[in-house]
Amino acid sequence: MPRLALYALVVCVLSVAAAVVSFAKGSMLGIVWVLLAGLSSNMTWYYFRRARAGRTAGEATASR
Repeated sequence: MPRLALYALVVCVLSVAAAVVSFAKGSMLGIVWVLLAGLSSNMTWYYFRRARAGRTAGEATASR
């Protein structure tokens, strides 16, 4: 797994945990954590797919 995708995944998991704790305490600040989780989730998918596409493109040119 690419390093940036891994970092984004860690941020996603931590922000989900922070959102759960925030909502459990009755704070509406959890909304910000949910938004951060969504953003970091999208970043994880982006970097993972970008690395996978780069590998397949590299394999296609190497076989020529």
